[in-house]
Amino acid sequence: MAVSPVLVVKVDDSTVRVRARLYDDFSEHVIVLNSVLTYWWTNDMPPALKFLELLDSVIKRTINEIMPHKVLKLKYDVEANEVLEKASEIEVNLVSVSADDVGFKIDGNIISLKGIRNVEDDFEDHKFSTSFDQCIETPDIVLKKYMEMNEK
Repeated sequence: MAVSPVLVVKVDDSTVRVRARLYDDFSEHVIVLNSVLTYWWTNDMPPALKFLELLDSVIKRTINEIMPHKVLKLKYDVEANEVLEKASEIEVNLVSVSADDVGFKIDGNIISLKGIRNVEDDFEDHKFSTSFDQCIETPDIVLKKYMEMNEK
């Protein structure tokens, strides 16, 4: 019986932890929400969109550290209280994750964030939902470095 790699996502008030595990090998990275939100607010960036970009990157890096791969496929659904550029609340549902066609079991597939953007008192919710089907490639030079790290 083959062992599937596992992607674990845990969310609390101030962090999002992303951990990938294959057999006894694991890698974990933490997104510290206070730090990134402050940066995005200060630089007038849309927090919901920037969070999704960061999440893609953190998942890619975390998996690459235990299982170097050329292509990462991510599928997730997003619900928000407004279009993503203006959203103050988002919920991400990770549907599937695979690295070079090796599927990951997902533990903690729901990421829910509230208060990521300040809104006016007269703000009205405009429910918004969309799906993302990402195909993220690892550049050859970066893949080579991950392979070298993995051999040690």
